[in-house]
Amino acid sequence: MKTETVEKLIGENVYPGRGIIVGKTPDGKKAATAYFIMGRSENSRNRVFKEEGENVTIYPFDESRVEDPSLIIYSPIKVFENKLIITNGDQTDTIYNFYNDGGSFEAALETRCFEPDAPNFTPRISAALEFEDGDFTYKMSILKSADEDGNGCNRFCFNYTPVCGIGHFIHTYMHDGNPLPSFEGEPEKVQILDNIKDFAELVWNNLNDENKISLYVRYVDIKSGETENVIYNKHTK
Repeated sequence: MKTETVEKLIGENVYPGRGIIVGKTPDGKKAATAYFIMGRSENSRNRVFKEEGENVTIYPFDESRVEDPSLIIYSPIKVFENKLIITNGDQTDTIYNFYNDGGSFEAALETRCFEPDAPNFTPRISAALEFEDGDFTYKMSILKSADEDGNGCNRFCFNYTPVCGIGHFIHTYMHDGNPLPSFEGEPEKVQILDNIKDFAELVWNNLNDENKISLYVRYVDIKSGETENVIYNKHTK
């Protein structure tokens, strides 16, 4: 699979939906992660990211306008010991709890399914980084409907050894549509930059301006564990 640019994979896609990027910086010093959300409905667009210690939670920007909080309010990013969890739903908590009980990423996701938002049946996408022995590895997963009617759930998991300058990008939808077509195939290979601010700006500026809502980028120094974070919210008070 060819490694593409952010401009190609995100800039040329009006609606990838929610997306996760994980990889390693070209200098080999940092683990790079990014999570963004987009929305077409008023309920979906009424959201902001907020940092809570090492974790990130999504909240409504205007609480008076919330229609259905069940699929828009969750913690997409949580830290458990030497692991960093990133997901597009409340399966973050499922993975965290399984880790806490000695379980695995895969076992946690065996208990979950795609979102019950017919006719889209939005896939649940997840990633987890594990830092150990002066480096890290990462996994990505997608849980998606087996057919157009949501009659079954197909679960896919991908394991990666990091390569300098390369990341993997998984998103909920292939492109815009009605219903929205679920992501297909392996996570896409994407170029990573050394500087977090440059990378965050690149991703944010290539997300469709009308549909983008929030972006969170975290770089973790592999040796020291120190983190750098950049957050963008379309809505600000």
